Amino acid sequence: MATQHGLQERRRQRLRFQLRRKSGGRPRLSVFRSGKNIYAQVIDDAQGRTLASASTLEKALRDVGKTGANVEAASVVGKLVAERAVAAGVKAVVFDRGAYLYHGRVKALAEAAREGGLSF
Repeated sequence: MATQHGLQERRRQRLRFQLRRKSGGRPRLSVFRSGKNIYAQVIDDAQGRTLASASTLEKALRDVGKTGANVEAASVVGKLVAERAVAAGVKAVVFDRGAYLYHGRVKALAEAAREGGLSF
């Protein structure tokens, strides 16, 4: 019988395989959410380096909201990572939601990143 973590890992790998096939050389906007925080990174897989990142653990964002585990915090992180990515010269990315459903905090982060100037 498969464990919850094993099933999550299979979903994550299946999605990454599809993203690699369809990315066309674009960087990947990767999302990780925990129970208390949310993190986003723009990763260039060809060079193996992070181009821009943002999370609710940053000092500037800790003061904004009461918690990092809500939709409002996710949208702030999405806007911030989009601003940093555009400043680094990245306009188009592929969205890597990991093993998470495109709903709630993940959806809010993606929509805020689109508003911030990223296209995917």
